[in-house]
Amino acid sequence: MDQFEHLSQAELFKILGNAKRLEILRLLMREPATLSQLGMKLSSYPSQIRHHVKLLEAAGLVKLIRTEPVRGFLEKYYQATAKAYLVNKVIIPVNAKDHTIMAFGSNDLALELLAGHLSEAKSEYELFSIPVGSLDGLIALRQGICHIAACHLLDNRTGEYNQDYVRHFFPGQSMRLLNLTYRRQGLIVKKGNPTSIKALFDLAREDVKFVNRQEGSGTRLWIEHQLAQLRIDKSAINGFENELNTHFLVGKAIRRGQADVGIGVQAIAEQMDLDFIPLFQERFDLLVANEYLSDPKLQPIFDLLQSANLRQAINHLAGYDAARTGDMVIVEG
Repeated sequence: MDQFEHLSQAELFKILGNAKRLEILRLLMREPATLSQLGMKLSSYPSQIRHHVKLLEAAGLVKLIRTEPVRGFLEKYYQATAKAYLVNKVIIPVNAKDHTIMAFGSNDLALELLAGHLSEAKSEYELFSIPVGSLDGLIALRQGICHIAACHLLDNRTGEYNQDYVRHFFPGQSMRLLNLTYRRQGLIVKKGNPTSIKALFDLAREDVKFVNRQEGSGTRLWIEHQLAQLRIDKSAINGFENELNTHFLVGKAIRRGQADVGIGVQAIAEQMDLDFIPLFQERFDLLVANEYLSDPKLQPIFDLLQSANLRQAINHLAGYDAARTGDMVIVEG
């Protein structure tokens, strides 16, 4: 997302959420084209195509690469940019779409294991996981940008994970939550815990520097709720505005001495030889629409979620529990 610092995630998703605009972008990833050529392919007038191309151009997803005179008119050729992270990793060329599975949402080590097992199985499909946070993962799935949303969103009123959020984002739809894992989160601190951090109250100490997760992530929502419950003023936390998109980056910042503490999964602390103070266990699910249950593309994912090899690999991650991996919950919106 760094290439689009001038846009919020909500603005970027709004741009990509239009079906025709998405198709234009994917066509321009395959080859350059003019407004007239795009109009012919999409059965639309060039004037209608122009509006979408200009929005994509303003977002940095498309650029003008050349002009050519044709029968007294100057034809402009557009092409998808090579700079855009989301273009290269999320929106894929037309001829590759049948072999790519997109998972938007929360970052997780078990999800990386799932992608690795799919690759090791020599499947014709490839799973890409894009860490945009649980809420934006649900938005992306609702807009048809991905096949799977990875989420761990706690409803503080009921103590239930994900279901109420799914009902809110997908009213009138039948959805499926497939459990990937249960995992333990807590405070990640430097080896030996030199600042003697013991609990969330310590985040407000003047001698402690915190590193946060991005807005919309399940971890960030949990943090903000807990701080409110404890009546800890966010503005009193040094580094609260310093946001990172993955547990790995949180651990890396602490290991490098850029922060004293962050909240993340136990497995990252163990992998990076950092100390860990457990706070809570949470459910981590994969959300799919009912229509995808019979999609052959996702069948290898469903099969892997039932496999003993994947469960064993997940259980080897510190703080992870694969006892319910593959369990399905039907959520009616």
